[in-house]
Amino acid sequence: MIKPAELQNLREVSARVGSDINLVQGAGGNTSIKRDGVLWVKASGAWLAEAETRDIFVPVDLSGALRALEQGIEKMPVADPAGTLRPSIETSLHALLPHRVVLHVHAVNTIAWASCVGMEDEMAERLQGLAWARVPYRRPGLPLSQVVAEVAAQQRPDVLILGNHGLLVGADDCAGAEALVHEVERRLHLPARPAPVGDRAALDAVCRGTDYRPAEDVCHRLATGPQNLAFVTAGSLYPDHVVFLGPAMRALAQGESVTDVIAVSEAANLPPPVALLVPGAGAIVRADIQPGAEAMLICLALVAERLPADAVISYLPAEEEQALLNWDAEKYRKALSVARA
Repeated sequence: MIKPAELQNLREVSARVGSDINLVQGAGGNTSIKRDGVLWVKASGAWLAEAETRDIFVPVDLSGALRALEQGIEKMPVADPAGTLRPSIETSLHALLPHRVVLHVHAVNTIAWASCVGMEDEMAERLQGLAWARVPYRRPGLPLSQVVAEVAAQQRPDVLILGNHGLLVGADDCAGAEALVHEVERRLHLPARPAPVGDRAALDAVCRGTDYRPAEDVCHRLATGPQNLAFVTAGSLYPDHVVFLGPAMRALAQGESVTDVIAVSEAANLPPPVALLVPGAGAIVRADIQPGAEAMLICLALVAERLPADAVISYLPAEEEQALLNWDAEKYRKALSVARA
């Protein structure tokens, strides 16, 4: 079995990566290590930032996971059936890569590149010298693992840029994998587009008498920067945005109030939007928003302001948005994130 020190190394790396909002947000991302036929992988719904203070890793039978992947089975065989934690949605992804340590992060620079089309040549130039590949978007879990398996069968990449999703790296040890994450983000760095600060007085006025409040300051740039606003209201960029915030972003129209939006939602038998954008003023969120969801809103702001102004964006199709919203595995992960104490 894995040595305690090795699992501790994974905990430490996971906590560092998970505490960096530019790399991981809320319950997003996952990490793993393989040893003696066992894959230790982050539990679904767990926060990497808490890797040193909570028991967040699940032992999975590695050969059984690979057989399940070959047979198109999404449920992974845990090595401890009596355990209460469920393996990450993306366990099969970790199982199929040959590397001993695998880190999957939702790094903001990588997501920005992975959400654009027509930038392949520049990306290749920046990543020159690394063993890397770009993977087209597929729903997280089995569909993504299947397309990654096809790529891995043709080459042995250490770095995978996942379309509309994030970054996956593999290495022989924890230190090597962590260093590779930072190296890729350094090479793919995109400058943040300046945007005015939020108008707190205007946001307070908009929220008055409702169950909404102003969001964290960084989120206001989604609405005060015209280009950011245009990007995020046109569609959904990546899966966690959809799961925790809903498809695209809703902006208040001229003369429209929060009460008007709530009434429309109620008429459609839907909950009010988790977050709303007030053009020129900032972002507001429901008072009952969970920390994980607000972390996703921060991530969206960090990604949007890095998208080149002339970028051609590849948004998630409507059918993919619905698949994410109706997927039991994602509902489970979201519920665990909400229940986190």
